[in-house]
Amino acid sequence: MTVRECYEEMGGNYEDVLSRLRTDERIVRFLGKVASDESFALLCKSIEEKNMEEAFRAAHTLKGICLNLSITKLQESASRLTEALRGKTEYNPAVLPLLEEVRKDYELTVGCIAQLQ
Repeated sequence: MTVRECYEEMGGNYEDVLSRLRTDERIVRFLGKVASDESFALLCKSIEEKNMEEAFRAAHTLKGICLNLSITKLQESASRLTEALRGKTEYNPAVLPLLEEVRKDYELTVGCIAQLQ
């Protein structure tokens, strides 16, 4: 799988990330850090523990990582969850469908990255 194909499959913007990072080698290096980043695991754990402030920070971090690497599909679902958590201190089960959307997009992204490496 090429880097371009990876971006197409995971719903990212290859041209945008290439304009920022300049080479496929750099893109691959930074994509490799996505799977090892703990933000998604922290997000899931925080929601399970009903810690909405920590869940917000984790979702916001995940969104930022995706924005920087032009991982559009995951960035958009993480953004929706971030906004649903913004300013919330009480647990609301309404965030669970948004978390599932992020989980689906995250698994797709990490799977594509694994194929790339």
